[in-house]
Amino acid sequence: MSRNYKFHNPEGMYFVSFATVFWIDVFVRRLYFDCLVDNLNFCVREKGMEIYAWCIMPSHVHLVFRSEPIKPEELIGGFKSVTSRKLIKLIDENIQESRREWLLNSFKKAGAANSNNTKNQFWQQHNQPVELWSNHVIQQKIDYTHNNPVVAGFVENDYEYLYSSARDYAGIKGLVKIEID
Repeated sequence: MSRNYKFHNPEGMYFVSFATVFWIDVFVRRLYFDCLVDNLNFCVREKGMEIYAWCIMPSHVHLVFRSEPIKPEELIGGFKSVTSRKLIKLIDENIQESRREWLLNSFKKAGAANSNNTKNQFWQQHNQPVELWSNHVIQQKIDYTHNNPVVAGFVENDYEYLYSSARDYAGIKGLVKIEID
């Protein structure tokens, strides 16, 4: 994680974004989306993560969350580490993945350029956490998170995008357990 971006308040609510190396559009197959969804639910169920908003885009993820009792930087670091290994394995074993060789070579190239990795790098290292200090700022980040698929042109209405908590806010059961105040 960059020295410029830190989780200063371990009990705070944060907005984070993290992207794949080279901004590669990895999340174009349900199998890969579901890996992240499963791991978000695991963090909620087993690690005490409270998610207020989330969205998985083709090359990046947005989260509004709080983490207790685990420090937020440890929770996100663990999430990224576990999901990177699982996703690389899914890509490697997916015989229907037409971009398999290119994707795996890209992860190896990124890993070779980073002394913190032994083999591959899936996620960019920085998370750019923003502590959310008021209801106005919290709502602003939730709206930003939910509008990503609309701005990208994937859907007309935010609640139509399957891999987002916008569905929950519209009264439709979503894929990840969230907290709605």
